Amino acid sequence: MILYLTKNITPAQIAELQLHLNQIGCDATMLAMHNALLSPNLKDTKIKEKYPFIKEVKSIDSPFQLPSLSFKKETLFEVNGIAIGTHFNNIIAGPCSIENEEQIFETATFLQKQQIKFLRGGAYKPRTSPYTFRGLGKDGLKLMKQAADANGMAVVTELIDLSLLEEVLQYTDIIQIGSRNMANFYMLAELGKVNKPILLKRGMQAKVNEWLLAADYIMSGGNEKIILCERGIRSFDPMSRNVMDIGVIPLIQSLSHLPIIADPSHGTGASQFVTAMSKAAMVAGANGLMVEVHPDPKKALSDSKQALSFLQFEKLMQEIELLKPTIKNPIDASYSIVA
Repeated sequence: MILYLTKNITPAQIAELQLHLNQIGCDATMLAMHNALLSPNLKDTKIKEKYPFIKEVKSIDSPFQLPSLSFKKETLFEVNGIAIGTHFNNIIAGPCSIENEEQIFETATFLQKQQIKFLRGGAYKPRTSPYTFRGLGKDGLKLMKQAADANGMAVVTELIDLSLLEEVLQYTDIIQIGSRNMANFYMLAELGKVNKPILLKRGMQAKVNEWLLAADYIMSGGNEKIILCERGIRSFDPMSRNVMDIGVIPLIQSLSHLPIIADPSHGTGASQFVTAMSKAAMVAGANGLMVEVHPDPKKALSDSKQALSFLQFEKLMQEIELLKPTIKNPIDASYSIVA
């Protein structure tokens, strides 16, 4: 339940209301941006009669509260002047890992020619095996920022641990939270205090409610700039890396105001299937894509099998262009594609 307060409410009155809620066993989180109190466990629909400084009471009938369509109808924000939200289609692309200066600059230059405005890449890589390439760390962040600046682009990179937050904040414009950290609730709560957008990937075994509750952790801290990313879920079948859940795209849109993009690279684990699943996701109503691109995929130090070559990415962009008439939210030509 959300309690919207009057404009002239005093701090003492807010404290009085919070004390009452705590005394009856209900959590009370202040949503300063909305001048409201969030109390998910509150059942007293007549509380407004007891406290005249409550302007409106809104019940949200779902486990997740702030990501719900009952809270608001759409999310819209800008990153470096680029609109992101439930009415825009943005494509996010770049290498899985930043490997060296030549690789990241070559990729950024290519993507800029494709009208890409956001460069993604991993500097810290949470690998299953400790004996595989785990990223260049801070040096990788610096290289990606330099390549992005040289091509008029912004940066998307993954945060794998809170100890790296301040470092990542210096070099990124959107913070990516990977599948492994979707359930790192302490990290998510801390990201609620950050004034940068969060790209929240679905956990590899996460249910939809769990995914949206993870977004709730961030939003209840005050950060409402969230992009959801479907990246495939783990199954029993070893023939594919993951199961790409296309059906979750319209499902999320029926439940939440948050934009949702799809990651067909992780969703399939094979470059030859990325284009087909990209088109399927866009037609299903996704607000964009995240695609792995590498100058020479066979030599990639991580995720080589799922990365697209430059030629493959160009063809993907051409095929998406042909799909525009069938896409639910056509790409607005006045905004640049995110990559």
